[in-house]
Amino acid sequence: MKLIMLMILGTACALLLPGQTAEELVSKNLLARGGIEKIKAIRTIRMTGRLQSGNFTAQRARDAMAPDLLRETFTIQGMTEIEAYDGSTGWKISPFEGRKDPELLGEDDLRELAENADFYGPLVDYQAKGNRIEYLGHDTVDGDDAYKLKVTRKNGDVTYYYLDPETFLEIRVENERYIRGAVHEDLIELGSYKQSGGVYYPFSMEIGSKQHPGNTVKVSLDKVEVDVPMDRSEFQMPGQPKGGR
Repeated sequence: MKLIMLMILGTACALLLPGQTAEELVSKNLLARGGIEKIKAIRTIRMTGRLQSGNFTAQRARDAMAPDLLRETFTIQGMTEIEAYDGSTGWKISPFEGRKDPELLGEDDLRELAENADFYGPLVDYQAKGNRIEYLGHDTVDGDDAYKLKVTRKNGDVTYYYLDPETFLEIRVENERYIRGAVHEDLIELGSYKQSGGVYYPFSMEIGSKQHPGNTVKVSLDKVEVDVPMDRSEFQMPGQPKGGR
């Protein structure tokens, strides 16, 4: 009887023992990507590839500089659209809309671009950035098991990370942005990880939303280059005074 009670007690204690914690999963994710030292050693990155939505295809390029500079271009038949963030201001040039002069982004587009400009992402130094991370347990992505992390950013926006339980790399990211009382959502499926500069990056991304599952944009990268020479002025809106913050 005593042995049975001990076995029951041992089982109960095992069930009560904590499993993965949010901090542990963040550490494992950063280690899987290459380790925090290698990640933070990189100061610039250039990604080039293709964007496809249905029969529509464009050349895509993304330049980024730590800590929060970003410039993205989309080129079709010699015409190039630009969206950029210089650390405080977001701007664009939209020739496909008949606008060849640079103009400031509205609040909706600026919010997303500014968050994407976080060079190392919300998991790196998350406490210093004012982000809060919670582990929500197991979930599924296309029928496969995944660890689910919830990241609440300092501004109140939420990002959910789904990590592969074997590699601890991201396989899905969901964003919820709260702008003027409305929720703006997007969903990104990630895969085909390859190394550049000792750090793993997804070379395949599929961007969509839960509300419109059939309406997706596929991004396939051809090349990821790190520590490419760049100048801060490349991210500034043309016509503005040159110089850093």
